[in-house]
Amino acid sequence: MFRHVVLFSWVAGATEEQKAAVEAGLKELPAAIPEIRRYEIGGDAGINPGNYEFAVVADFDSEADYLVYRDHPVHRAVIADVIRPILANRAAVQYTF
Repeated sequence: MFRHVVLFSWVAGATEEQKAAVEAGLKELPAAIPEIRRYEIGGDAGINPGNYEFAVVADFDSEADYLVYRDHPVHRAVIADVIRPILANRAAVQYTF
C-alpha cells in the first residue's frame, strides 16, 4: 500500500465558509477517483498550539495509483479553486506501508 499525508495551515483571513469549501471539495474526491482505497480528512482538534489546521490521509494500492490521484483534474481543481486561495503552509509525505 502507498500512503499520502498532507497538512494545511490557512491564511489568517480564511473564512469558515472557505474552510468548509475545502472539506466539501475533498470529500468529493473518492467518488471521482476510483484509485483511492481509503480517504480520511479532518480539521485539527485544537488541543496543541502550533499544529497545522487540516489533514488528509489517502491510501492507494500503488505509487502509480497515487500519481493518478495527484494529477486527476478533479483533484487539481479542488487545489486551485478552494485550497490555494486560503493556503498559508503545506507539508506532505508519501510512503509505502
